[in-house]
Amino acid sequence: MASKKTLKIRAKREKRTRSKLHGTQDKPRLSVFRSDKHIYVQAINDTQANTLATASTLCQELVAQIKGKKKVDVAREVGKLIAERLKAKGVDKVVFDRGRFLYHGRVKALAEAARENGLKF
Repeated sequence: MASKKTLKIRAKREKRTRSKLHGTQDKPRLSVFRSDKHIYVQAINDTQANTLATASTLCQELVAQIKGKKKVDVAREVGKLIAERLKAKGVDKVVFDRGRFLYHGRVKALAEAARENGLKF
């Protein structure tokens, strides 16, 4: 488990990143969280405090497709899925929120896949 100091640093970094971002109905905040095994993304409308769409490696639609793939390739699949779900709801612009994670590796792969499938940010 992480030390108290590490947890404070993570919270501070996340707060600094999120303080500059705000999602609306037309342009929701695309929030990314990654753990060691999985990656999660959700589109959040901050004005009404609700979630418009979600996608993760735990979605039943992706379980068969991602089996045996590397983590970066799995993140690309999750990015495609969230883009499809948002486009179905009529949303094509988002504000990308990486949280406390660097724009590198899985987070970057997810963002690029979402862009390739029609999201603009």
